[in-house]
Amino acid sequence: MLESIKKIFSGSDEEPLVNSTVKPEISREKSAELYEKSKTYFPGGVNSPVRAFKSVYGTPLFIQRGDGCFLWDADGNQFIDFCASWGPLILGHNHPAVREKVIEVMQNGMSFGAPTALENQLAELILKHNKFIKKLRFTSSGTEAVMSAVRLARGYTKRDKIIKFEGCYHGHLDALLVKAGSGLVTFGETSSAGIPKSVADETIVIPLNNIGAVEQAFEQFKDQIAAVIIEPVPANNGLLLQTKEFLDFLRSICTKNKSLLIFDEVISGFRVGFEGAAGYFDIQPDIITYGKIIGGGLPVGMYGASEEIMSMISPEGPVYQAGTLSGNPVAMAAGIAQLTELSKSNFYKDLNTKTSEFVESIQRYATANNYKFKVFTIGSIFWFAFTDLESISCAEDIDPASMEKFKMMHRELLNRGIYFGPSGYEVGFVSSAHSKTELEKAKRAIFESLDIVFKGQRA
Repeated sequence: MLESIKKIFSGSDEEPLVNSTVKPEISREKSAELYEKSKTYFPGGVNSPVRAFKSVYGTPLFIQRGDGCFLWDADGNQFIDFCASWGPLILGHNHPAVREKVIEVMQNGMSFGAPTALENQLAELILKHNKFIKKLRFTSSGTEAVMSAVRLARGYTKRDKIIKFEGCYHGHLDALLVKAGSGLVTFGETSSAGIPKSVADETIVIPLNNIGAVEQAFEQFKDQIAAVIIEPVPANNGLLLQTKEFLDFLRSICTKNKSLLIFDEVISGFRVGFEGAAGYFDIQPDIITYGKIIGGGLPVGMYGASEEIMSMISPEGPVYQAGTLSGNPVAMAAGIAQLTELSKSNFYKDLNTKTSEFVESIQRYATANNYKFKVFTIGSIFWFAFTDLESISCAEDIDPASMEKFKMMHRELLNRGIYFGPSGYEVGFVSSAHSKTELEKAKRAIFESLDIVFKGQRA
């Protein structure tokens, strides 16, 4: 057992932390059995790489059920969940309104490969509350939405090259699964086997938050750039918050060069507000992509733009894009239920206030203890960084060695019943299902875990 730690710090409404103890490891016996079996079926035993827990300690947890802000794994361990299926569960797990709407619609069938009125209802709900798009197209994933948006930009501009930024992730499509080379402005280098160099050569990769590099790229590839694509809230490689000035600059330079600006809002869309980052920063992109949050966690994506740009999409225009399960009734039903809740008065104000209070308490504790630790946040998204930098706006600012501290913290949090995504580069999410009681419990667990990480009290 560790000695009790008693800290009082000024300007805080937190009680002093007491009885910060090393917790016994949670049981993972059944999860381990399932994992061993899964490895005989799937590459690495998983259907998406980060689930393999390679960046943290222990066997992947196999989840059995979720309700509200809680998860239970196959061994019966209960967790307060801040992963939220990587963001879309803004109402928490198994929300009654979403569940009941899905069950209601499923009584009539689950897929038709034909239009339904539910598509109209969800589209009307979205467009009524989002002034930045005039027409949209549903897809089955965020990756598919981004892939379609890139094709649309190329078809509309009749140009081939795309600018992306190091540190932004846009799904696993070939054209954007690339990383920067050694120069300031480089052709993309493939970050996966199986991507032809000729494909990567159509993507220009430059650092985030670097106006000079963007200007250089437009000068070097004059009249060749179809679009600039960016996560306006980069949240797949840490939370690399960008300034409004930089995003405004992108808008301006794209307009000047007759290139399109694509906001990839698969994470930030309907998270930082109903109109996403476009509304938060009050910037009009040419195309916006969205992800699973519009389906209550079911597989769905969407991209939208002006009527003029969207008129290029088949069958109205020459840019082909299709999907058998696009707009399927089950996902549309979940989306209608979820977005109806999100459109209610003060939903985002209350959620964002709750998140701010939560992360500010954690930051006060870390600061009072002189821990090299920062919490970055926007809306109901937050990220733990083991750094003393006041801001991190590009991937190069992240110290890879700091991930060892997250690895320790992740283990301690699991042992205290708190679930985060199994990588220090992933962000956390607060949902409307997190009550004050659960957030207080989570804070105590985070305080104890930080003590153990920084005081070297556990090997």
